Amino acid sequence: MIHSAADIPLWAAVAVAFFLLVGASLALIGAIGFLRLPTFYERIHAPTLGTSWGIGGVMLASMIFFSVASSRPVLHEILIGIFVTVTTPVTFMLLARAALHRDRAESNGNVPEKQGRSDEPEPDSVPSA
Repeated sequence: MIHSAADIPLWAAVAVAFFLLVGASLALIGAIGFLRLPTFYERIHAPTLGTSWGIGGVMLASMIFFSVASSRPVLHEILIGIFVTVTTPVTFMLLARAALHRDRAESNGNVPEKQGRSDEPEPDSVPSA
């Protein structure tokens, strides 16, 4: 039996409100970063953090509220958090790679430089036999 929201203890209501505000603030920061940053490659980072950490705050608030209201542990929100934490960064990484491939193929001027390994051998390296 789930109790009314007015029947939950003060400590639980404060914790739920805190985590909801933190989650909503982080999601808002991600949205503002998405709007304010100038290029696609700079914009891709803010929503990832806002979504992952923002959903964490809302998820914790939901877990506390429904655990207290139903007088039993409610943990199925953890699955939602795991799915969002795994899928959001992977999705944005794939979007960034697709945009990078497209921009390099079109010789766009706003493409970040390649990092990591280079195609040319280093001058001091000796080929192995």
